[in-house]
Amino acid sequence: MDYIDYYKVLDVTKSATEADIKKAYRKLARKYHPDLNPNDKEAEKKFKEINEANEVLSNPENRKKYDKYGKDWKHADEFEKAGYDPNQQQSRQQGGYQYSEGDFSGFGGGDFSGSDFSDFFNSMYGGGKSRSQAKYRGQDFNAELELDLKAAYTTHKQNLTVNGKNIRIAIPAGVENGQIIKIPNHGGPGVNGGPNGDLYITFIISNNSDFKREGNNLYAEAPIDLYTAILGGETYINTFDGKVKIKVPPETQPGTKVKLKGKGFPVYKKENQFGDLYITYTIKLPTKLSNKEKELFEELAKLRSHEK
Repeated sequence: MDYIDYYKVLDVTKSATEADIKKAYRKLARKYHPDLNPNDKEAEKKFKEINEANEVLSNPENRKKYDKYGKDWKHADEFEKAGYDPNQQQSRQQGGYQYSEGDFSGFGGGDFSGSDFSDFFNSMYGGGKSRSQAKYRGQDFNAELELDLKAAYTTHKQNLTVNGKNIRIAIPAGVENGQIIKIPNHGGPGVNGGPNGDLYITFIISNNSDFKREGNNLYAEAPIDLYTAILGGETYINTFDGKVKIKVPPETQPGTKVKLKGKGFPVYKKENQFGDLYITYTIKLPTKLSNKEKELFEELAKLRSHEK
């Protein structure tokens, strides 16, 4: 059996920190996970190698032993029992045996076995058989779900298919465009009885309404006719919660803004809390005027000019 360079397996240097090793392991484990590479023997082999390297380098004691003995791994157990440090240049006498670098007569190899770990690992660390049952968390899944703005206004349930499986999830009212929601335990299955991964859903909110959404507030324009704008009156405003009747003050100017408190978008996971709706008035000018209407407007124009 050959020496295995675990640093090379994880593509890190010998000076890598625990955080570096963890990051490298997660990246490679995601890439070669069996769930993402079905029936791929090479990916399965690579996944086992990555897990084995992580078993050693992520464990301070295992890593210390690995770094200490390096390519002298075949005699690591004997070194451990005898207290020998292969990094020392001089030989020493201990227990009736003469130790010097490269001279290991009188010692047999360890008798270990393991299924998921290499012979190298089992020989160096022993207990490989029990380690082969190490539990690994399943792969996290990512999915996108498109909703219309009106659908995002209310809490509702929806079916979706992820990795060939149908699941039904509850979507809270007020979810925002680009928001990510985690659904625990709905990712890939764990290895050796490990926990399932999680499902992360990114929401894409399309808007086919007359409203513009900014956070929990909504913005819209409301046309009113010229006579209501000048004389005042009432108008009806559309909201996601139905029509609302509001009063229009006399001499309302184009571009006038009014706020309808609590008529905006629901606040995410805050029951009975809503943003506001901001309405900007636009004025609809009359068209196809009759002769009589034209005369009246001309008279009004004369009255206004005399007042100046």
